Amino acid sequence: MDIVIRPAEPGEYSTLGEITAQAYLGDGLLDFGESDEYLGELRDVAKRAAAAEVLVAVAEGGVLGGVTFVPSGGPMADIARSGEAEIRMLAVARAARGRGAGEALVRACLDRARATEGCVRLVLSTQRTMHAAHRIYERLGFVRSPERDWNPLPHLDDITLLTYELTL
Repeated sequence: MDIVIRPAEPGEYSTLGEITAQAYLGDGLLDFGESDEYLGELRDVAKRAAAAEVLVAVAEGGVLGGVTFVPSGGPMADIARSGEAEIRMLAVARAARGRGAGEALVRACLDRARATEGCVRLVLSTQRTMHAAHRIYERLGFVRSPERDWNPLPHLDDITLLTYELTL
C-alpha cells in the first residue's frame, strides 16, 4: 500500500477531525472522555488549518490519519520556542495502524522543519501512554527533553505531557 502525505483538503477536515477525536477517545487519552473540552479542538481541523499546516496520510483514496505541523510559533504552538517547529495532534485511524502512516506523517514534518528557514529543532508533546508514538519518535532520532515537560491543565496535577525534540 502506497501512503501519500499531502496537505489536508477542506473536504477531508471532518473525516480527519473524527479520526483524531476517535484516536484520542479510543486510546483513553482524554481525562473526561466524551465531555472533555479538548475533544472539540481535536475535531476542529478547519481552525488548525487556518493557523498551521495540516497534513494527511492517504492511501487507496481514503484518509488514514493526520498531523498538524506548526512551522514557527503562532497560535497552534504549545512549546515551540524561537527557531523551533512543532508537531501537534498526530493521529492514525485504528484500522490503519501498523502500516507506517504515523511514521510517514512525522517524517513529512521533519522534512518541512528542515525546509523552514531558521528552524533548528522540531519539538512535540506527548502523553505518557502513547507508547507506539514514542517508538516512532525515538526511531527517527527524537530525544526526551524532560526539562520541558508541562501540564496543560495546571489545576489538575496528574496531567503531565512529556516532550521530545530533534535538533536538525
